[in-house]
Amino acid sequence: MKINVAVVFGCRSVEHEVSIISAVQAMRSMDADKYNIIPVYVTKDGEMYTGKDLLSIESYRDIPALIKKSVPVSLIRSGKKVFLKEYGGIFKNKETVIDVAFPIVHGTNCEDGTVQGYFEFLGLPYVGSDILSSAVGMDKAVFKDVLKRYSLPVLDCLTFTSEEYNLSPDTVIGKIKEKIGFPVIIKPVNLGSSVGISKAKDEQQLIEAISDASSYSGVILAEHAIENLREVNCSVLGDVEKAEASVLEEPFMSDEILSYKDKYLSGSGSKSGGSKGMASLDRKIPADLDEAATEKIKNLAVGVFKALGCSGVVRIDFMIDKDTDAVYVNEINTIPGSLSFYLWDKTGLPYKELLNRMIDGAFARARRRKSLSFSFDTNILEGVSFGKKSGKTGKF
Repeated sequence: MKINVAVVFGCRSVEHEVSIISAVQAMRSMDADKYNIIPVYVTKDGEMYTGKDLLSIESYRDIPALIKKSVPVSLIRSGKKVFLKEYGGIFKNKETVIDVAFPIVHGTNCEDGTVQGYFEFLGLPYVGSDILSSAVGMDKAVFKDVLKRYSLPVLDCLTFTSEEYNLSPDTVIGKIKEKIGFPVIIKPVNLGSSVGISKAKDEQQLIEAISDASSYSGVILAEHAIENLREVNCSVLGDVEKAEASVLEEPFMSDEILSYKDKYLSGSGSKSGGSKGMASLDRKIPADLDEAATEKIKNLAVGVFKALGCSGVVRIDFMIDKDTDAVYVNEINTIPGSLSFYLWDKTGLPYKELLNRMIDGAFARARRRKSLSFSFDTNILEGVSFGKKSGKTGKF
């Protein structure tokens, strides 16, 4: 019997479209002999739909028309099983048992632990990192604090809220000048895909960068910008018990920082008539580093993965200061674009097998959790009373 896999994607995020690309890539690569693949598209309004047309990337050129052809659904728990309930179409009120959820979502309101918490609440096995590791991985400031605790190398940073800046911009700018200095990188604290990230070399650029980042997040992060920068990325696959690193990649930047355009609107994807997500980025695989530097970064990547308690596949981005050869952990993507399949393919693990291992990992975690107790037998309610109800409504 096939395993019913609900692939959940889209969601209320500025990376909504990137999620669609990653999810369709994955669904097209899953083992159809082993899995019954059920697409669950979440609109930007938070509505869920399923339907065969959701498996085709071309269908998303007209999303309103696609939704009309799709069926509204919700996930419900009944007894010890979770069902996908349909509310329309030929089989009205059809219910399908879901064995495992495969979230392929990016950004806030989904990758940050929100979707993972939903699956935990339902008691549904799911692929990838849990609530805590997802939340920590999304918050760039908290992520740095956790890594410092494990003596993993990160750049110091300063964080502030949009409200703090609006109330006293001179104070915030003064702190950035004093503690960080120019050039400085300004980032929304909880976004990915390089959205809202800018480099500022003077005060005017800093003001513009803060304004841009504030439109995406209420908390902003400032950190020193490495001027002679080299970026290298590594993916890690596994769980808290065992993890392994992929080959390294070196992405090519069109500007001083790796932008959203570099990641999704350039390279082989755009030349062939449409983005292929992170798989389309211009890059060198493996990165041109000597063996010692390569092993150092791979070991750091596994260390970051374990420090956060991640599961499934992640991608960890590193910065190398070419003037000093110092290596810093930049950030982690707990659900990376394209699931970093291109790195694992070059490592010798085909995409289909990568997906198999990720799903196997979800079931392994579910089995481990079954051995834990989530209730405590007690008779504490046996003697509880608030007294007799009086004749007046609402009083006892």
